[in-house]
Amino acid sequence: MISKQRGNSRKLLATTLLGVGCLMLSPALAAEDFGPVKPLEVKAELAELGKRLFYDTRLSGDTSLSCASCHQPDKAFTDGLALSAAYTGSSHFRNTPTLANVGHRAAWFHDGRLGTNLNDVTRESITETYFMNMDMRIMQERLKQDPVYLDLFKKAGKGEPSNGGARSAIQEFLKSITSSGAPFDTGDLSDSAKQGFELFKGKAGCAQCHTGPRFTDDQPHNIGVPENPAIWSDPDRHVTFVTYAKFMGVENYMNIRRDLGAFVRDHKQESAGKFMTPTLRELTYTAPYMHNGMLATLEDVVAFYNRGGGNSANKDKRLHALNLSAEEQGNLVDFLKSLSGNSFDVPSYNPGEFDTEPPVIANWREQKN
Repeated sequence: MISKQRGNSRKLLATTLLGVGCLMLSPALAAEDFGPVKPLEVKAELAELGKRLFYDTRLSGDTSLSCASCHQPDKAFTDGLALSAAYTGSSHFRNTPTLANVGHRAAWFHDGRLGTNLNDVTRESITETYFMNMDMRIMQERLKQDPVYLDLFKKAGKGEPSNGGARSAIQEFLKSITSSGAPFDTGDLSDSAKQGFELFKGKAGCAQCHTGPRFTDDQPHNIGVPENPAIWSDPDRHVTFVTYAKFMGVENYMNIRRDLGAFVRDHKQESAGKFMTPTLRELTYTAPYMHNGMLATLEDVVAFYNRGGGNSANKDKRLHALNLSAEEQGNLVDFLKSLSGNSFDVPSYNPGEFDTEPPVIANWREQKN
């Protein structure tokens, strides 16, 4: 059981996060108001260390998962699944979000429950039982047994391998993942996409929440996305949800059959069913869509909004039927596709096989098999 003190600390963290709001934007906004995404300054040697750590399965408790297991570069650092996988013996209840431009975010995870920094996000992703379930003291010892890491940590100015050094390196690598080459940024838009952009800013109302270079206001909203029944029918997913809900201080978690989203930030009923506005960058590679993968294609997403979203008591009051024609919906889809670049399926993001494996880990793996 999670103590009340631990639950209160989570609530305290939630109160430090961004408030709910949404900018009302004028249809006169131009492309310059939206992009491109500016790369963040990155320490190259530290990011190189972080890249190797990102792909290393030794960062998970049973060495079965790496960060890249769910965040695959050729899918813009998603996994192509409606609901992501999880640590051995469990399955997740949400869709894997893209890591494209993640260093620019103000709050992380679909419910926005972490709004501090990427270091904290990295720590939770490594140590949480249903993510990678790693005791960071063990992780540190594993890294110390690898001579390649000994060298990389020194080159990155971190001395010998340590937990803090590893987290800062992964954070630096994440900061390097920046979108580029999208037709929207290069000006290589089709006539259909140009018309879609005007709809995006005007009649369709998308730019009310999908704004700025990353096309997100970094705020939670309720648009009535239907629940994914697999969360409740699959025991592995359900138990993962229960674990999460209990830890976040949600009452009656055994009987809940809906994802409460941003409710965990402030425990207010009006926040239930709100989820962070996702970036629209790299959409071509990140299907299926929404926090629970319930919409398979971009055409489905546009049709969903054209109907005025889904059904929810807390649904955003600005959502209404758009009455877009089939041609207008097609134009909007073409515009959304123009926000995707070359993804990240390039050699510099794929370190390949590791140079060595410590004898202790090799022997452990042989015994396990």
